Amino acid sequence: MDQLVRHAQTINSQLARYGVKFGIYKNGTFHERLFPFDALPRVIPADQWQPLQKGLCQRVTALNLFLKDLYGEKNILKDGVVPEDFAFAGSGYLPACEGFTPPKGIYSHISGIDLVQAKDGSWYVLEDNLRIPSGASYPLIARELCRRCSPETFRKNDIVDNRDYGELLRGVMDNVNTGGINVIFTPGRYNAAYFEHSYLAERSGAVLAESGDLFVENNKVYYRSSDGPQRVGAIYRRISDDYLDPTTFLPESLIGIPGVMGAYRAGNVALLNAPGNGAADDKGIYYFVPKMIKYYLGEEPILHNAPTYLPFYEEDRAYVLDHLDRLVIKDVAEAGGYGVIFGRDLTRAKLRDLHDLVEREPRRFIAQEVIDFLDLPVMDGKEQVMRKADLRAFVLAGQNTVVWPSGLTRFSRDPDSFVVNSSQGGGFKDTWVLSH
Repeated sequence: MDQLVRHAQTINSQLARYGVKFGIYKNGTFHERLFPFDALPRVIPADQWQPLQKGLCQRVTALNLFLKDLYGEKNILKDGVVPEDFAFAGSGYLPACEGFTPPKGIYSHISGIDLVQAKDGSWYVLEDNLRIPSGASYPLIARELCRRCSPETFRKNDIVDNRDYGELLRGVMDNVNTGGINVIFTPGRYNAAYFEHSYLAERSGAVLAESGDLFVENNKVYYRSSDGPQRVGAIYRRISDDYLDPTTFLPESLIGIPGVMGAYRAGNVALLNAPGNGAADDKGIYYFVPKMIKYYLGEEPILHNAPTYLPFYEEDRAYVLDHLDRLVIKDVAEAGGYGVIFGRDLTRAKLRDLHDLVEREPRRFIAQEVIDFLDLPVMDGKEQVMRKADLRAFVLAGQNTVVWPSGLTRFSRDPDSFVVNSSQGGGFKDTWVLSH
């Protein structure tokens, strides 16, 4: 690892040259900056990875079954496991997706599950990202550059190779392809994750396309190529539901594909991930995932949620309101580290305001106990310091559900912060899964 640390500046310079940046919209302006890479990897031993892998597959399988049920028979609601008014109140639920099952019955093809490891070694799931989770490209290209700088490091250590992500992604797209080419659909250059869109298109052999490159005719999607229109069979879309199709969702969208939802509902194109997945990765629905695992699979959850309270329930609401100063409060509609409030950091006046807000809008929030999760070593100049870090694991559902043996480890650059999101100024590491 010493060689990697010595080459850290070179690796970051190469990442910048490749355009490995993260874009942020702030005050109506687009800002682009390097996503800082730390050369010290997170190392996960094989005996830790195996149960983690099994638990992640279990969780994503249950979430896919929940989405199929929610937009179909609704048995989990009828049986009272998830309250009906709670499930339909979230902004991620889309009536336009009712009564239709996507190709092969898969809703979340690429899931990004955020976890933290407590100091006793236990792993806790913090969030399920089932809409358009980003981040796989960063450890993928970082590993490639690290190999170039220090091939010796990877000869000496028993690290599971992570270079197959492009093949895994292609396999997932091929599995649901309805006949035609695979496309990665990007909103364009000014999207925060544009580097990832272009890089994954290259690695998976898919065509990178923007709105103007695609059109719908007779309920089929076509790509405008130099050789004429080409039929599209699968679209890995990197654009939110609201902007996907102006004829179904926001009519003012200029970055969507008019008519694509009609082609999708006709079974003529697969959309990855499926529209409407936000109904399952709502932070409030997170509370019910362990119950989903028991309901659909008849199994005990392998991975645990962080201890969570739902103010929607009167008993939980009373507990939350009495313990605001020691809990983490999360707005279910926010993402990217926004809307996360640590009660211990608030003044008495701010606590009173938050108390009133939770009481008025209980469906809007969840509350969690603070998990004192592991610090990982990070290089700060020539000095090694400890910082909070999480892990985004990528679970791909194709013919089989598999966990990519790598992942995005994000760390806080602020010694006093538990928030590690890139949009909040965090950096990232490679994640080594050991084979022995």
